[in-house]
Formats: sequence, C-alpha cells, structure tokens
Amino acid sequence: MKVENFESAITFYTQAINLNPRNAVYYCNRAAAYSKIGNYAGAVRDCEEAITIDPSYSKAYGRMGLALSSLNKHAEAVGFYKRALELDPDNETYKSNLKIAEQKMKEIPSPMGAPGGFDLAGLLNNPGFMSMASNLMNNPQVQQLMSGMISGSGNPMAGAAAASGNTPPTDLASLIQAGQQFAQQMQQQNPELIEQLRSQIRSRTPSASNDDQHQ
Repeated sequence: MKVENFESAITFYTQAINLNPRNAVYYCNRAAAYSKIGNYAGAVRDCEEAITIDPSYSKAYGRMGLALSSLNKHAEAVGFYKRALELDPDNETYKSNLKIAEQKMKEIPSPMGAPGGFDLAGLLNNPGFMSMASNLMNNPQVQQLMSGMISGSGNPMAGAAAASGNTPPTDLASLIQAGQQFAQQMQQQNPELIEQLRSQIRSRTPSASNDDQHQ
C-alpha cells in the first residue's frame, strides 16, 4: 500500500483473509486498496464485513464513509462518519470528512424538489399553502375547467366552455381570475411563505463545492 501498488495489495490481503477470515483489519485494509483503484462497491462490502467482525472498529466506519461518499451516497456516509467519531472522538480526519459529507448532502436536491433547487417538498409540507391550494381546487370555476380537461376533448377548454355556455377565452379568464384571488389570499394570510417563494426563485442556481475528502 505504501508504494501504491494497490492491485498487489488486494491480492495479498485476499490471501490473508483466506488464511484468517475473522480478521477485521484485513478486510478494512483491502477496502482501502479497493477505494484507491475506484472499486467503491468492493470497499463497501469489505467494510461491512469488517464491521460485522468488529463493531467497535472505528477505521472500518471511516473507510465505509469514504466509499459511500465516492458513490455519492452522502446521507449514508454521514451516519458512518458519526459512528466513527463516537468510537474515536479526537480523529480530525473523521471530523473533516463528516463536514464535507454533510455539505455535499445539502447540495443534493430533494427527490421532491423542482428543477433549479426549488423546494417543492417543503412547499407541500406547508399547512398554510396546502389549505389555500385546497380552497382553490374547491372553487367551482376551477373544478369546471378541470372537468373539461379530463373529458379528453381536443381542446382542453372546450368541455368547460360547453358546460357553462362560455367560450374558452372566458373560461381561461375565469381561471386566471381564480389564480389571482389565490395569490392575493396567500399574500394576506401567509406573507412569510410568499417571501420564501420569492427567495427560492431568486436563488435557483444550486451551490457547488470543490472540497476534497481526506484519506
């Protein structure tokens, strides 16, 4: 390992494991060699084995964190770095790598997030927004227009227009009017939410980090 002959190191660690398959150090060292050649999945497997053999082996948790971070599984990596620090509280490498993984985790958009980093999940979890959205959907004009769209006609507005006797532009104007009323209601009842939405729109570009992780 010291001369960076990682392929040979893997071979020798494998031989050592075959002779003594209950030695956590051998698995952990082979995991480090796997990481050096980019075989992060192999490193994860070896770290799992090392932890199974010795649940108090801090280095195995630290190397598991590195391998998971390299696989962009930063949330999982954070958990292993924290466990490594519980076992070895003074280890500066674990502290540094934990901070990096936490930062990387924050940079990854939520699965419910909209493009550009817009926090759709947070919006859907806001009781004030959901209450006002429910009121909008209960608006008869909106329900009529939605019914027309679901009817499958060639013109999405045609169904609603036929039901109401109005032309499609009139229905569209009604929908716009309902949306404006919804926006005014949001502004009056939850100005903090409006400011949050404006802030997110102003900062649509996600941040990036060039931090390197320590070995």
